[in-house]
Amino acid sequence: MTAGLVLQGVSAGYRNRRVIEALDLPPVPPGTLLGLLGQNAAGKSTLLRGIAGLGQTRGTIALDGTALPALPAAKRAALVGYLPQSLPPPSPLVAYEAVLSACRAVRADLGPQAAEAAIERAFGALGISHLALRRMSELSGGQRQMVGLAQVMVRSPRLLLLDEPTSALDLRWQLSVVEAVRDAVRATGAIGIVAIHDINLAIRACDQVAVLAHGRLLAAGRPAEVVTPAVLAESFGVESRVEACSQGVPVVLVDRALPRS
Repeated sequence: MTAGLVLQGVSAGYRNRRVIEALDLPPVPPGTLLGLLGQNAAGKSTLLRGIAGLGQTRGTIALDGTALPALPAAKRAALVGYLPQSLPPPSPLVAYEAVLSACRAVRADLGPQAAEAAIERAFGALGISHLALRRMSELSGGQRQMVGLAQVMVRSPRLLLLDEPTSALDLRWQLSVVEAVRDAVRATGAIGIVAIHDINLAIRACDQVAVLAHGRLLAAGRPAEVVTPAVLAESFGVESRVEACSQGVPVVLVDRALPRS
């Protein structure tokens, strides 16, 4: 059995349009947080949806040796937690109830005490325990985004697929969220894939990154090896430099947009 996530020859898209074509991703081992980078329309969301079982897909998508497309929907949902870009809707439910409902929908094996403990851990890891009894309709977009992430994390899936989970958050919460996800996958041996626009945040917090361009994989591996001026020029169309900050962490500095070819 191959541990981790394997994607081979994966094509994904919609009924009349294929976005990802024959993508091969180096195996992603357990305990890894992978940052998915690329400009708008590069295929990041489409790839995550395809792995989650949404949309049209072909090819090998295997988790710990199990072919995900062959699983019944309920079994696949238990293994894979997917957070779309859209925020959880405002509702009369308090945040605790919203997360409890998500937990019960997938983790029927958890009794009341175990479910309560799982919710407390998720809220604590994300630093949102103070929101537990607030109604969803009273929360800001960023706060609802955090609750949506808690709805995924509380289920303890083997694979977390997070589509722009920091888009509505300020700088402090962006870093807190990505570090919380990274710590969770390392502690449990799960795998996290996070589509993210902030390249420097990905470099800082992710174990690996994969760069998409025009529906294909441009580069994948350790951030320091993958995020180079040449890759950024091809994927984002920018002239840039990669320098080290005072802590020795690579930092991308963008100088200008390159002319369109």
